[in-house]
Amino acid sequence: MSETVIREVASGVWIFSRPFSRFGILPVGGRSTAIKLGSGDVWVLASTQLDDPTKAKLHELGPVKYIIAADAVHNLFISQFKLEFPEAKCIGVEPLLEKRKDITWDGAYGKDAPDTKYGYEPEIQAHHFPSHVNQDVAFLHAPSKTLIEADLLFNLPAKEQYSKTKSPNSLAIQWSGFGPDSALHKRFGLLIGKNKDVMRSDVQAVATWDFDRIIPCHGDVIEKDGKKAWTTAYEMLLKD
Repeated sequence: MSETVIREVASGVWIFSRPFSRFGILPVGGRSTAIKLGSGDVWVLASTQLDDPTKAKLHELGPVKYIIAADAVHNLFISQFKLEFPEAKCIGVEPLLEKRKDITWDGAYGKDAPDTKYGYEPEIQAHHFPSHVNQDVAFLHAPSKTLIEADLLFNLPAKEQYSKTKSPNSLAIQWSGFGPDSALHKRFGLLIGKNKDVMRSDVQAVATWDFDRIIPCHGDVIEKDGKKAWTTAYEMLLKD
């Protein structure tokens, strides 16, 4: 039986949640997100294994036109998605141009001009964090007021992502609290930016977006009060 939990969190916004352990130890969970655009094309932040249920749902949703790597480390399964959807454009971040030369990249945040449009704007807006250690990109799906991100905000424990597994790590999530309200996450917000001033400016820019939901790659979806969760997670950085 597949360990992937597939559900629609808002009209046309689907998530694919699976177990995933960072370094094979930390049970942070993994999640891909697919959005059916107004054009009928599908945009996918690809961050999990492309198993059969995921593949079937994506084909059902419509033609996948965009495959997104949201930062320099969320690229493990990009080749699986590109092999299945060869006509899709792959958009990543600058470090991946060297790190993943096996992929033909159609765009890269951090290398392309800041005003570059890839085809899914303004329905999906993006903000690149050049100072983040992983060069993360935050995405806003404006119609559903949903923020989608990889390593900018965690909401652990990853209950949904481990809900269909009997992995020993499913026990570990009971004590792995690392959410936006935690003191640890607030301290984390001070440390993940190589330049605090630049990082603070980018955090503030995302805070001006109109969103209520946050879909993180790691941990449970924040279904409401997402703006508050965002500013709380970065409270120490914003006040620093």
